[in-house]
Amino acid sequence: MKAKSFAVASKDSPLKYYEFDRREPTDSDVVVKIKYSGICHSDIHTARGDWGDIEYPCVPGHEIIGEVVRIGNKVTQFKPGDIVGIGVMVNSCNKCAACKSDFEQYCENEPTYTYSSTDPIDGTDTKGGYSNLIVTQEKFVVHIPKDLDISKAAPLLCAGITMYSPLRHWGASTGKKVGIIGLGGLGHMGVKFAKAMGAEVYVNYIISSKSCRCKKIWYGWRNSFI
Repeated sequence: MKAKSFAVASKDSPLKYYEFDRREPTDSDVVVKIKYSGICHSDIHTARGDWGDIEYPCVPGHEIIGEVVRIGNKVTQFKPGDIVGIGVMVNSCNKCAACKSDFEQYCENEPTYTYSSTDPIDGTDTKGGYSNLIVTQEKFVVHIPKDLDISKAAPLLCAGITMYSPLRHWGASTGKKVGIIGLGGLGHMGVKFAKAMGAEVYVNYIISSKSCRCKKIWYGWRNSFI
């Protein structure tokens, strides 16, 4: 399938228009027409080779919102027309203890990342969300609620889950206190999640303007800033 994208040709080059071929979907794959893709700083680090050598051209993007346009014969959780999200992984071995425990990020044979990773299906380099199409294993696709503004939802697929996962793991809830250091892209999501879970939230930040802005955004929130 012909895909259109923006890619970097080397660690020193800017993003430029680039066309490439997406592989055909397997029976357990979902084909998604991408509508939005967030820009995460790790996209920049990876594209610039800050975390090690990668294969170029590189098509970044792992905060993806789109519409299902095609499904494999064995796909049961999605149908064409569904609005979905895709995060940092698109596959894993699905056989090791970690994968069988729903901890695919710890796959003993290494997960397949959304871009700059080797696709186990055809051996090509995976390419991410700065494109118009993506092919992903059903297991790594999530439904996006109909009442959520999809133009603002993409960062939930990385920054959002980065904060939500530990809060859920450690049981943030009514009667518990949560401390968040920093009020940036991740921190402000952590504040909203922790408050929604019922926890008493404290934020450690040195710039008062952000604390004032935060209290203004979440009207009625009275927990302390340190």
